[in-house]
Amino acid sequence: MHENLTKIDAKKSLGQNFLNNAGIPRAMADAGEVMEADIVLEIGPGTGALTRELLERGAKVVAIETDHRAIEALNTTFFAEITAKKLVIVDRDIREVDLEALGLRPRAYKIIANIPYYLSGFLFRFFLEHNIQPATLVFLVQKEVAVRIVRDKKESLLSLSVKVFGEPKYVKTVGRGNFTPQPKIDSAIIAISDISKDRLEGITQEDFFAILHEGFKSKRKQLIGNLLIILDRGSLIHIFSTLNISLKVRGEDLALPIWINLCKKILEKTKIPR
Repeated sequence: MHENLTKIDAKKSLGQNFLNNAGIPRAMADAGEVMEADIVLEIGPGTGALTRELLERGAKVVAIETDHRAIEALNTTFFAEITAKKLVIVDRDIREVDLEALGLRPRAYKIIANIPYYLSGFLFRFFLEHNIQPATLVFLVQKEVAVRIVRDKKESLLSLSVKVFGEPKYVKTVGRGNFTPQPKIDSAIIAISDISKDRLEGITQEDFFAILHEGFKSKRKQLIGNLLIILDRGSLIHIFSTLNISLKVRGEDLALPIWINLCKKILEKTKIPR
């Protein structure tokens, strides 16, 4: 058994909110189907509530932490695991990490993390678009972010940017009382499985996102109006007709498979400027 986790004061500048309920790390590890011999990347472990759960399941954990107070606490609490090389602590900002230098390989590791809210968008993009994608990603994020990705009836740039790379699942709502200090809003566990770039069906991610961003540029405009910067109206009307897409549709109304087909047809007619 480990000794109790060392307590440190959360730094607002680092977006720190420490878990105080052991049931949440268990739910996150369950969502990631963490098992013995898994390699798990953890971002911002803090004092190690989730780290402990991952280690107890037999995973090797690579923990990225930039708070030296937390690193000191982790070194004390998990001395045996660090000595046995079951836990590797990397003193670095996640935005500056080289995944290849860490020894990670495509789809050969999992990410399980209670991430700072302000880094949510960056971290989804960084790992899902990276050449060294994880096999599975489990984040504890703002509830509204998880809802927008998984449960909203309308699509968004965020939801499509996730779904093009993996299968998202809303796992569990996590009330604000499960954190110290207590945030002002509730959180949720979101799991993304079956991560790959195969859904792009040969379209480069640069072209896909260039078209997607134009399609969502002005919410007041219909999709065809937003796409006029890429292709002329006559060609777009022909494409929409071919794909049985209403000329009055907005970007948020199209599911991912239709977006993929639309991008293919547009790219048959034109090249996206860089």
